[in-house]
Amino acid sequence: MEPPKPGLWGRLRGGLARTQERLSERLGSLLDLPATLDAATLEELEEALLAADLGVPTTTLLIERIRERVRRSDVERPERLRGLLAEEIARILAETPAPAGLGGPEPAIVLVVGVNGAGKTTSIAKLARRELAAGRRVLLAAADTFRAAAIEQLALWGERLGVEVVRQAAGSDPAAVVFDALQAAKARRVDRLIVDTAGRLHNKEHLMAELAKIRRIIAREAAAFRVETVLVLDATTGQNALAQARAFLAAAEVDGLLLSKLDGTAKGGMVVAVARELNLPVLYLGVGETADDLVDFEPREFATALLA
Repeated sequence: MEPPKPGLWGRLRGGLARTQERLSERLGSLLDLPATLDAATLEELEEALLAADLGVPTTTLLIERIRERVRRSDVERPERLRGLLAEEIARILAETPAPAGLGGPEPAIVLVVGVNGAGKTTSIAKLARRELAAGRRVLLAAADTFRAAAIEQLALWGERLGVEVVRQAAGSDPAAVVFDALQAAKARRVDRLIVDTAGRLHNKEHLMAELAKIRRIIAREAAAFRVETVLVLDATTGQNALAQARAFLAAAEVDGLLLSKLDGTAKGGMVVAVARELNLPVLYLGVGETADDLVDFEPREFATALLA
């Protein structure tokens, strides 16, 4: 498997450093030995993958596929376990649906959802920085009006990035914020309107109604804009992120995932588990604390960096 380009490679390796260390501690030299997969090796492999938070279903599938690869391999030229793991992880990731119509040239509204504390606001700043670097005109909307801190944080990021933020007072109707932002987006001919939405899950019906109202206003006021919904998940929560994601999927349409705080966890394998079990494309990975620390997700590059 070919390594990714140097810039992406460095940021991926840096973001996955703790997970790499965890796998190396568990597997050691086994990664570079011929993949014979005796009972002891299989047990160590299973424990290592579970420790990296791939989860039981994904770990079981991965071991079954590696066992089949070893059974069919050339005994004169046995494959190394590191290469087999990387290839089969990439294969699992590639089986999730490809992003449908995301990132096109036409104007787009990106609704960003996720529980409070998942890194949603910082991830929005990273998305904005990415769009600015591509030469696009960007506008932000602070529609998570339940928390004054969320509005203030987004406004601060807007100042740092030189991007206007449409906002109202805490407690305002989120749909009203989006309405104002849509008028501004059309008047300023922006390419991307990125909307911070509510992060509350204690009342799914309320969240569903709120997001549905926002979508109705978008359909009425900005029919020419493509709409994307990105769910932000905190990678440090490991398998718990799956429960959060399923709760959001019950309340909202989601087009793809952004995994934040990947650099702060040894549970990087959860990216594989989340993609497979939710059957949703991973779009971006947050691999650091600055606005530049966001990388597009590429299955083969991720798998290679995970086992580097």
